[in-house]
Amino acid sequence: MSQPFARMTGLFKTYDMGAAKIRALNGVDLDIEAGSLSVIMGPSGSGKSTLLHLLGGLDRPSNGQIEVGAQALDKMDENALALYRRKTVGFIFQSFNLLPSMTAVDNVALPMRFARIPRRQRYEQALKLLERVGLADRAYHRPTQLSGGQQQRVAVARSLANDPKLILADEPTGNLDLSSGASIMRLLADLHRSGRTVVVVTHDARMTHFATQTVHLIDGQVVTEKEYEAALEMLIAEEEEL
Repeated sequence: MSQPFARMTGLFKTYDMGAAKIRALNGVDLDIEAGSLSVIMGPSGSGKSTLLHLLGGLDRPSNGQIEVGAQALDKMDENALALYRRKTVGFIFQSFNLLPSMTAVDNVALPMRFARIPRRQRYEQALKLLERVGLADRAYHRPTQLSGGQQQRVAVARSLANDPKLILADEPTGNLDLSSGASIMRLLADLHRSGRTVVVVTHDARMTHFATQTVHLIDGQVVTEKEYEAALEMLIAEEEEL
């Protein structure tokens, strides 16, 4: 049996909140196959964004192992993690994280600057990526001149700047209307079909229709779909009582 592209084993993540300790992940085991589209579902506070940040090398586990493409993230120093983030991972965030003073093409080209790609080459590539996401005609617009859906398309193009093998999307439709959200879902599905490994954290159940794997998280643990639905019903009932 072949080794999965990403393997997380016995992952724990605990945060110190003053005198209290908050356990965000509680022994997560998860495999992600190369070229898959994995959707991680869970209510607020379930640990799904924490899991994504660990997979992206933005944070370290309190305990456990993470391997991505035969690289052991939990054993890397800060320099190695920075190189991993630059070469292997493309990030897409709920709030877009575009620089407001820069045009769309500037935002997309920026990661290539850090990778020391020559200016002409990075702008040629940035324009091609904006064309790929349907925004060639908005290349020289700033974020304030773009709709939310267009800003997220710029963010998707930026995530592809250094040709990463792994795309991580944290609530990519969270700030979008239904139509714009659906277009971003289709775009992520297209990236998966082109051979990239895509992991999406979301509340939006529509994304599961595009998934090759759906993971349910409750209280920092992977649960079955039946357990997940029962936990959601309990949460709704508790909220109605308040």
